[in-house]
Amino acid sequence: MKKSSQPKVAIVGAGPYGLASAAHLRHAGVDVAIFGEVMEFWHKQMPKGMVLRSRKRSSNISDPQRALTLDDFGKAPGDKMTHATLDQFLEYGHWFQSRVAPDVDSRRVRRVESANGGFKLTLDDGESREVDRVVVAAGLSPFPWKPVPFDPLPSSLVSHSSEHDDLGRFSGKKVVVIGAGQSALESAALLHEAGARVEVIARAPSVRWLRGENGVQRRRLTHAMYPPTDVGGRLNGWIAAFPDVFRRLPKRYYPTISYRCIRPAGAGWLVPRLADVPITTERTVIRTEPEGDRLRLELDDGSERVVDHVLLGTGYDIDVARYDFLAPELTQSIERVNGYPVLRPGLETSVPGLHFMGAPAALSFGPIMRFVVGTWYAAPALARRVIGKRQRPLRSAF
Repeated sequence: MKKSSQPKVAIVGAGPYGLASAAHLRHAGVDVAIFGEVMEFWHKQMPKGMVLRSRKRSSNISDPQRALTLDDFGKAPGDKMTHATLDQFLEYGHWFQSRVAPDVDSRRVRRVESANGGFKLTLDDGESREVDRVVVAAGLSPFPWKPVPFDPLPSSLVSHSSEHDDLGRFSGKKVVVIGAGQSALESAALLHEAGARVEVIARAPSVRWLRGENGVQRRRLTHAMYPPTDVGGRLNGWIAAFPDVFRRLPKRYYPTISYRCIRPAGAGWLVPRLADVPITTERTVIRTEPEGDRLRLELDDGSERVVDHVLLGTGYDIDVARYDFLAPELTQSIERVNGYPVLRPGLETSVPGLHFMGAPAALSFGPIMRFVVGTWYAAPALARRVIGKRQRPLRSAF
């Protein structure tokens, strides 16, 4: 394949990480094509009425001139919004896209494979492209985790929280929500407000509530000790906020730091919305049995529930081999650990020219990669690698 003076780069995915990547690469003069439906995961797999747990300051998508933030997007001067609603964030995402990548190609990439020292992309209409580099920013869609008792059951009885954009369909139904994180707890609140009869069941000993502007205020000094990313605590949060620090730590510390940054928790502003929703903690579902169009659950204390539906707020299990557009021989060439790609500076895999953005980068660059705020580290690092610039020794994710 003939090389151009600047590498031709294809970005697979047009969510926050794909758009941030396009913004930084194009600012650096790189020839970029970006494929996918804009903000697709947020449109199709997030429930109506959702509010982002992260504050506005840590929900901005990265752009090289810091000129495309939620504040810049805000329609009213002095907007005092602290948390964006899903609708606001979607509008913001499309506004951001219109400024950095108005030419997004909405066609789906069906196959990425190695070819002629670079990569060949096959699109859903059969057209093919050859490029020097591929940036995978394809999100979480293939990775919802369903615990063993629920995995074999039909979607009419059990579904993952990411499978719904409107929980109003469960109005009048009896629903058990599994989990104690934001997704589970906010889903429970939305279900309750939609008229469902809801119970939350979690294996955790208690629900961990986060404090912030809309909850119990921290003292000013204590609050200042937390990173502006809103991810993690006073120590692990600052480590996560500097991915170059995280990746230089002994690997034995990775699980502890990651867990403390992403362990299940709910926003404090959910507390009043769940006042009438029973929350059962320290319990696990050990057996399920369909009964016609309902489901019987047996818990580890011997108690039972018979419900119309179970909604799983159980998170995601990353394994890049489940990206069905990656050719198997390409996937097999990627150095991986437990499904995660092992990434070098610039978020590049062991296959030269192949990069992963977002949650798949969390093993190598820390838990901040699971959040929109991680674009502030990942996109500039990617751009520097693509244009051959040395990485800065220390870059933050804010």
